[in-house]
Amino acid sequence: MPKFEIKPFTEQYRDQVFSLILKIQNEEFGVPITVQDQPDLANISSTYQKNNGNFWVALQEEEVIGTIALNDIGDGKSALKKMYVSKNYRGNVGVGKLLLDNLFDWCQKKNIQEIYLGTTAYFLAAQRFYEKNGFVEISRDKVPSQFPFTKYQTKFYLHCVIPDKLHVRL
Repeated sequence: MPKFEIKPFTEQYRDQVFSLILKIQNEEFGVPITVQDQPDLANISSTYQKNNGNFWVALQEEEVIGTIALNDIGDGKSALKKMYVSKNYRGNVGVGKLLLDNLFDWCQKKNIQEIYLGTTAYFLAAQRFYEKNGFVEISRDKVPSQFPFTKYQTKFYLHCVIPDKLHVRL
């Protein structure tokens, strides 16, 4: 199995990150969205790499093959954003799991207790992946108001870093 590496985002990966995310959004899922429609992408460092947030890239020999971001929304809560894995590296390869495990480790170190995410109903494989990894679907009204909502999000999930706390939130 090829060796993958997870690193925090730096500007050297900017163009590759744009290319990967837009290819998946536009070509694979037919979501007509540009970088300009996603101001967080134009400002990754100032949007994600502050407070207890971060943005990571999955690399194979310096090629960006995946991304994941964590947006600190305060009070021990965060939003999982921009989780994308190149089509050739999805499934049993383990890149998505490696990215998510890296994010979970970060959350434990930073004392983040709740991770929220929003996705579109079209991303069925992503939903199965999140559910398999401990995320529970919740209604939109259970998502904190400081969550960075987008018009494409129709399904919402919660992962409690301390699993015993999950039943209290639902």
